[in-house]
Amino acid sequence: MTECEVCGETIRGKPVLVQIGGAKMHVCAKCSKLGTVLERPGADARAKQQAGKIRTVRPGVSSGTSAPKRRARDVFDMMDGDIVDDFSSIIREGREALGLSQKELAMNIKEKEGLIKKIEKGMIPEDGVRKKIEGALNIRLIESSDTDVRSEKSGPVTPTLGDMMKLKRSK
Repeated sequence: MTECEVCGETIRGKPVLVQIGGAKMHVCAKCSKLGTVLERPGADARAKQQAGKIRTVRPGVSSGTSAPKRRARDVFDMMDGDIVDDFSSIIREGREALGLSQKELAMNIKEKEGLIKKIEKGMIPEDGVRKKIEGALNIRLIESSDTDVRSEKSGPVTPTLGDMMKLKRSK
């Protein structure tokens, strides 16, 4: 008779091979719920031949194919645009120009002081926090792209080929 490697009780029958953490252990049926079952007692010979292809069974999880995993969201998914490279120094300088401490700025925007400290050390703020900081300090932290910049048209308008075709058709 063997003992359960988890609870120490004598195992009646064959032990269950489970993986708990990174360790593979032979345990009783009661303790098999604590880990991932690798082999149940009385497994057929075919399953033993496929030892390299051990199928794990987790309690409460179907053994069918699982759905593809979604990519974890990060702070960049929550942003409207690209934040400027020196955002932390812009925030610090803007805060100091208004004579505010980190605690006072945090209170003004209803955020924690620790968050302001982390942002001033280089942590990229989420979009909502960034907007609050921009409003409180009257600064811009998002880079304006070339498409946002509108230039004044100067000089005569030169017609395009499409314009010329429209003129010719209308005549």
